[in-house]
Amino acid sequence: MGEDRAQEVVRVVDLMPFSFSTSLRIELEIKEVLDTVHQRCLGWIGGALEQLAEVSVMEARRCLSGKEAPQYWRRRAPQILRQFNSHFVDPTTSPSKNHIYMENGNIAAASPEEVRRSPAFGWAASDTSGILSPFTFSRRKNGENDVTIKILYCGICHSDLHSVKNEWQNSVYPIVPGHEIVGVVTEVGGKVDRFKVGDHAGVGCMVNSCRSCHQCAGHHENHCPGMILTYNSTDADGTVTYGGYSDSVVVEEHFAVRFPAGMPLDRGAPLLCAGITVYSPMKRFGFDVPGKHIGVVGLGGLGHVAVKFGKAFGAKVTVISTSPSKRQEAVERLGADAFLVSKDPDEMKAAWGTMDGIINTVSAAHEVTPLLSLLKTFGQMVMVGAPEKPLEIYAFPLLLGGKSIVGSAIGGMKETQEMIDFAAEHNLTADIELISMDYVNKAMERVAKADVRYRFVIDIGNTLSAT
Repeated sequence: MGEDRAQEVVRVVDLMPFSFSTSLRIELEIKEVLDTVHQRCLGWIGGALEQLAEVSVMEARRCLSGKEAPQYWRRRAPQILRQFNSHFVDPTTSPSKNHIYMENGNIAAASPEEVRRSPAFGWAASDTSGILSPFTFSRRKNGENDVTIKILYCGICHSDLHSVKNEWQNSVYPIVPGHEIVGVVTEVGGKVDRFKVGDHAGVGCMVNSCRSCHQCAGHHENHCPGMILTYNSTDADGTVTYGGYSDSVVVEEHFAVRFPAGMPLDRGAPLLCAGITVYSPMKRFGFDVPGKHIGVVGLGGLGHVAVKFGKAFGAKVTVISTSPSKRQEAVERLGADAFLVSKDPDEMKAAWGTMDGIINTVSAAHEVTPLLSLLKTFGQMVMVGAPEKPLEIYAFPLLLGGKSIVGSAIGGMKETQEMIDFAAEHNLTADIELISMDYVNKAMERVAKADVRYRFVIDIGNTLSAT
């Protein structure tokens, strides 16, 4: 790094508020910049990374100066950069170079227009009311490893509702939700080999990860500490990610999913979240073996897809619900083998110890201890729903029979592609209600009331208009 670059680094640091200077590591090449900014920054950096990464000051400094620096930086830089760009950039102090971003693993300074050049349009929420309205923004230009997708359909997940209303206390506005994205490829980078223009492709819940940790090496990018969400997150270039309630998306090839020819795009879109959420634990815990008995708790967006995958695996599937009125729907239309009313003591007792595993899709507060009685010895109940309140669990139902409660969240990219291919082979899609873009706020109200069978999908291609 030349002297001019070193001076630019120091100048950028000087422009930052002192409190934020403690949070920004200016350059990946630690040794080159250290002499220039050591006295100014090093002590501050250690303290800041202690807070950001929940490690000791000693560990943070080791990561900054040792072999682990590149991997550590790739994981932590996007969150740091987002804080800077979202809260501390002052265009009046440096109007031409007021945006900090990542380029080839290094820090660079540019205007937002230089960083994200492709215009985009969608609908965004601007505050905790969650009301969505038209929003003009920009995507990064297509890179050598990227694919650009013209979005045709996007499913509405319940997590979209949580996010636009900031119910998880992590939303940064404006927020463009949507992580069940399907469309057609319109541009590919020079190093892309899995996609060509005209292919059908999808984007699920994540758009990047560190690609260097053992989780990523094992195809579990969804568990990477640096995993980047499709929206309300920060991409590797330091820019905020926006979701699929929009006309286009740019994503690294590794995080795009190929849709097989003939698979309905509108009904296939929800599988990128709901589908992989239930498919992954079924595979991991051996529920995909023909003849296994699977219980599915809840018959909503996740539950109805779980029933379909269970039957496609050749399992016996029992739907467990508090609503007797769903019995006909579960058995006659979705093909479940049995239906169990969890509030009926006699039905519950008759099913004691009969199930190899349970997929619990319910996000509302509910009793889980009685459900454990349905499991065979060493059976597992997998939580894929996320109740806001803590679960109340008694120990003895777990101890007696060696039963367990485990969690699962989506899946890695290899497994997601596998899931889509399996679904296409078995003609398995979600049951949807196709809506126009201008219906989205009403749809959100209905999602909050569980008034949908079973997934809303927005017809982006035909109904999203910037005029």
